Amino acid sequence: MSIIHSIDLIHDGALLYTGEPGKPDSRKEIMTSQNHPQLSHCGVYARDIDRMVAFYTKTIGLVVSDRGVSSRGSELAFMTAAPGHHHQLVVVSGRAPEGVSTVNQLSFKVADLDQLKETHRRVRDAGITEVRQTSHGNALSIYFPDPEGNMVEIYMHTPWYVPQPHGVPIDLSLPNDEIMAQTEKHCRETPGFMPLSDWETEVERRLQTH
Repeated sequence: MSIIHSIDLIHDGALLYTGEPGKPDSRKEIMTSQNHPQLSHCGVYARDIDRMVAFYTKTIGLVVSDRGVSSRGSELAFMTAAPGHHHQLVVVSGRAPEGVSTVNQLSFKVADLDQLKETHRRVRDAGITEVRQTSHGNALSIYFPDPEGNMVEIYMHTPWYVPQPHGVPIDLSLPNDEIMAQTEKHCRETPGFMPLSDWETEVERRLQTH
């Protein structure tokens, strides 16, 4: 089974959180005197807690770290993929039977293309047919709905940067080398391309002066 290395929370197109075991940031820890609080977990309301827990443990690979009922009567299930985080995702009872999801996406990072492909197979084996395979240039991703219609992304980083938003289809049935070669070629042909390390240096500079 592939290991989920981090979880991102994105709302209305903005990255709100990305985290790895023991680190406040999944790419590069910024050593600065400025205070930049790091979002560490997220919660979503659910209609069927058991069904959601089964999906996120069996298909995504999280484990339940705690589960119980709050003083207000809500049932909560805490799940994590990292021993340094008590929970990275919590599902909470109380979603209205006909309530629509307001979650743009819940994003889980894997280490490499093999793990992305393995997770893709697990998702298809779970009976999910609506799976979108996408290259963002800086990441290769699959998107699919969870049992209650929240959009889930599984992704891996690439060593390249292109301006976002950006997305083109990919075919995960191809060999890894071919997928990466196609991705690099497309990135280098995209205006604004740069190595990821150059982009990280620029973001670090902006954080230091913010």
